[in-house]
Amino acid sequence: MKFISTLIGFVFFVLFFGFALKNTQEVDLHLFLHYDLHGPLVLMLLGFFVAGAFLGVLALTPTVFRHRRENNKHKTTIHTLQNSALQASAQPQPDSINTQQ
Repeated sequence: MKFISTLIGFVFFVLFFGFALKNTQEVDLHLFLHYDLHGPLVLMLLGFFVAGAFLGVLALTPTVFRHRRENNKHKTTIHTLQNSALQASAQPQPDSINTQQ
């Protein structure tokens, strides 16, 4: 399985490297307030891909923390229920019996 993962990674690297070599022309990106960026197309695409991935992870952060908090609550509830079930299923202790006469 590790060999297949390495092979797929190598194929993706070769494809993306070829894409980068084919897209080296300069592009202009016109932003607000007369701000312009000049650079190779592949760097612009890479930059916007990284920015989009970062914003996606940032948008998921509250959801992840909420799920972790709920998961911890459920674990606590399960632990409490298991402890109470063990105590309920334990044999009742007999009254003190004096065996010495």
